[in-house]
Amino acid sequence: MSSRQNDLQRRGIGMTSQRTRERLIQRLYDEGLRNSQVLDVICSTPRHLFVDEALAHRAYEDTALPIGNNQTISQPYMVGRMTELLLADGPLDKVLEIGTGSGYQTAVLAQLVERVFSVERIQALQERAKELLAELSLRNVVYRWGDGWDGWNALAPYNGIIVTAGATEVPQALLDQLAVGGRLVIPVGESDDQQQLMLIVREEGGFVYKTLEGVRFVPLLSGTLA
Repeated sequence: MSSRQNDLQRRGIGMTSQRTRERLIQRLYDEGLRNSQVLDVICSTPRHLFVDEALAHRAYEDTALPIGNNQTISQPYMVGRMTELLLADGPLDKVLEIGTGSGYQTAVLAQLVERVFSVERIQALQERAKELLAELSLRNVVYRWGDGWDGWNALAPYNGIIVTAGATEVPQALLDQLAVGGRLVIPVGESDDQQQLMLIVREEGGFVYKTLEGVRFVPLLSGTLA
């Protein structure tokens, strides 16, 4: 593909055009997102490239979409909401992402923080995401195929941790790997219809937990899958 064709693919046409993206951003603003940097990045990131071509016309709807392997690409509002929460205290230089998935949340983070360390249990999904982010010239992401429940201890601590799947409880490993002053954003619940989005901040004396709103994510499973 020529550079011009690649540029046209990124910009999109019709239901993937810049105008369509701008309508999405207005909707996200109306729903309460206020971080202008986050909104700008969501607007400029070609979400239609992260979904199957047959679903590209729905890429800028505010909805989750299937990406195979019983996984989904998160709805833009939730990507924006979780990213805002992560960045609420200012810029971050080292973020751990649990669940690379399609790579869309990864791509948004990579444009807003200095370094992203992304863990994914399904190898095939992560390989596709790596290729796409490289095509988008997002090169500040380091990947690990592994169990998200374990985090990535070798490179800890992290100033921010974001989990893009629902955990039955907050993994102790992630708490241990969070730097003092760091923020962990994670969906928690016994089942997908009982999940709550939580913000956990590590302070000198311990952890401060805040429950924010009901959410619905695929489950955070243990183990790995090629």
